[in-house]
Amino acid sequence: MAAILRPLVASKRTTDVKKPKKKARAKKAPARAAKADGRPVVIVESPTKARTIGKYLGRGYVVKASMGHVRDLPKGKLGVDLEHGFEPTYVPIKDRGKTLQDLLAATRGASEIFLAPDPDREGEAIAWHLVEALKLPKGRIRRVTFHEITKRAIEEAFKNPTTISMERVNAQQARRILDRIVGYKVSPLLWDKVVFGLSAGRVQSVAVRLIAEREREIQAFKPEEYWTVASRCSGSAAPEAIVEFALKEWAGGAVALKTGSDAEAVATELRGAPHVVEKVERVEKLERPRPPFSTSLLQQQASIRLRTSAKRTMRIAQQLYEGIEVGEEGPVGLITYMRTDSFRVSADAQAEARDVIRELYGAESVPAETPRYASPKGSQAAHEAIRPTAARRTPQSLAPYLDPDQLRLYTLVWSRFVASQMAAARVAQTVVRVRAGRGLLSAQGREVIFAGHLRAYPAGAAEEVVLPAFREGETLSLREVVPSQHFTQPSPRYSEATLVKTLEKNGIGRPSTYAPILSTIQERGYVTLEKRRFHATEVGLVVTDLLVEHFPEILDVDFTSRMESDLDRIEDGKAEWGDVLGKFYGIFSKTLARAQKKMKDLKREPQKSGEMCPKCGKEMVYLLNRQGRFLGCSGYPECRQTVPLDSEGKPAPPRTTGFPCPVCGKPYLLRHGRRGPFLGCSGYPECRGTSPVGPDGRPLHAEEAGKPCVKCGKPMLVRTGRRGPFLACSGYPECRESRPLGDGAEEPLPPGVVCKDCGSPMARRRGRRGTFLGCTAYPKCRFTMPDPGGSAPPRAEPVEPVEKDDAGASEPDTEEPTPEA
Repeated sequence: MAAILRPLVASKRTTDVKKPKKKARAKKAPARAAKADGRPVVIVESPTKARTIGKYLGRGYVVKASMGHVRDLPKGKLGVDLEHGFEPTYVPIKDRGKTLQDLLAATRGASEIFLAPDPDREGEAIAWHLVEALKLPKGRIRRVTFHEITKRAIEEAFKNPTTISMERVNAQQARRILDRIVGYKVSPLLWDKVVFGLSAGRVQSVAVRLIAEREREIQAFKPEEYWTVASRCSGSAAPEAIVEFALKEWAGGAVALKTGSDAEAVATELRGAPHVVEKVERVEKLERPRPPFSTSLLQQQASIRLRTSAKRTMRIAQQLYEGIEVGEEGPVGLITYMRTDSFRVSADAQAEARDVIRELYGAESVPAETPRYASPKGSQAAHEAIRPTAARRTPQSLAPYLDPDQLRLYTLVWSRFVASQMAAARVAQTVVRVRAGRGLLSAQGREVIFAGHLRAYPAGAAEEVVLPAFREGETLSLREVVPSQHFTQPSPRYSEATLVKTLEKNGIGRPSTYAPILSTIQERGYVTLEKRRFHATEVGLVVTDLLVEHFPEILDVDFTSRMESDLDRIEDGKAEWGDVLGKFYGIFSKTLARAQKKMKDLKREPQKSGEMCPKCGKEMVYLLNRQGRFLGCSGYPECRQTVPLDSEGKPAPPRTTGFPCPVCGKPYLLRHGRRGPFLGCSGYPECRGTSPVGPDGRPLHAEEAGKPCVKCGKPMLVRTGRRGPFLACSGYPECRESRPLGDGAEEPLPPGVVCKDCGSPMARRRGRRGTFLGCTAYPKCRFTMPDPGGSAPPRAEPVEPVEKDDAGASEPDTEEPTPEA
């Protein structure tokens, strides 16, 4: 037994920071959790997961939630001893004090303590941190893991408990320390040389580099003109059906039409030539189903088909995994673990799927042999693909219990899994080649003979085009010849789907990191998402250029991929985490020292613009803040004049309008801020009057809310901020009273309606689109959901998803936050 429990002993490289005893004694555990009465205690991450598991285990167990991680590296300082084996210092997370006291009281006297966080590195680290933070007795600790929250899986896991895998814990610690080193060493350098508040991350900066390089490619792209020609013809079998035949060859070679005159010359010759069918080819082939979802595929398809961000997709998937109240059944886990790179499916799930397919789609849709899908190299073999825990739970049967977002995502998962177990589709592809003078033209058709898996999930299927019957040797009736002008296009900007696909293809990040990467690079202002495409900001381009120049190894895609492989080797027990960290830091420290000396100081050596300051006459220089580049007077701080730049980088000084400021009567100026154009008083800074500007350039006057200010009695106005409409006193700036729209009142709900993320009570609130349910722990918890009894949009019915292209309670591995000032 001692040998088995030995891995649970704290690593010698880890140091705990203990709180003063007086502070520790000041808080007492809640009376309700004082004793476990000798019962086993189970610790999971979230209240939702605790309720679902508690239902299966019964009253013989006490199930508690840790609310994710309970310890982390300290904020505001490195927390890693670089001189002594990268020894980390962990401290309790700020908001987990009460949780730790509750868990400590609950585990006191427990016969056994089962640690059941998620089955990945992050979950393993949570379990280990719980042992260390709570000083749990090693002899009573059991580690249980499961990939679906069902009665069968839970009972099996508790019959076969294991120990904490220190290999997984060390892999997570290595990632955390790597990200901390990069974030806390490079970010201050950017503060000093570029702009205060910028940040760098080991993986996030590589993702920004991909977007920035695509942005540069698009900016440098020069479109080239080219032309195509097509003949529109009909045959004798169906004279009314007009088919377009595209020109594929000309004079025995490729078609290369650069100008309209070239295209018109070819079109003229085609108009005078008979169009004779040279060959008709019809080939039947099988289109096999695609595998069930991995994490990256789920995020890609949710982005393409549901227009849902990766972050939101994973949050909804977490809810479906942890458990949803399903009528009299109570909380039920509806999908398997959603952080996976495996395509493996259990034999029981496959057998159930075959029965469901036979019942819903007929016996002909059940394949003779059960499909098998090869998982990517290096994937976790113990994991399964993302699938419904019970294929018999169709989306239609769950519609009364899921909100619209949950229902759409569950439909996507269910449809993909069921289709992956169905028979291949049979399609007929027809190619008709036509000879006309010196040209060879062709048209293609596609006809579905047997739909198979396409009935459940029409993923990636090309549009069905049924060509009329053509006979070889027949002369077609020519209706018209159409030349068309085109221009070459640059590579498209990344969408969330294509960026996740590229990250996975290049080995950057792992299933648990894709969503945090995408959200982090947006939150830090390096990229924006416009019309569902990523655009690199000016700040993102500048920072990327500097990091690529001075940290070429760290920003190298292949280097980042190799680091991910090294982390995998640590998890597999094939590498020591200290050796991996030492190898990385040996390269990084030299690069950092060189960058500190050679990186251009954009703050102290700004680029001259050639523009003169309109206020004092000195030359303006290019400066940078977190919103982008602008012109500032070189006479700063004596002269603080600034001038914004337009989209082309040219000065865009404030423009006088004919609208008076309602505060002082001076004319408004059209200014530009971080949220776009607005009207500001020309008397600034003496007068700070501002107004939103409408599409016609006129001020948008705030509407009166019909109620007085509780402080000064003046009318309250409905204004708009970055979080939407709110109420503000018309006496601003003398009176700064403001409150949420709807008077800020929260309408409580009946007991039992709790947040699915943190367990706090939910409240009915009002927003721009009507009422919604929001967590009362806001802003610490930002969980919201539609209000079934309010003015939220009605529940959507499940629909067949149509695809155009195929591109938690536990806190997943994420990028290092910016060190605090």
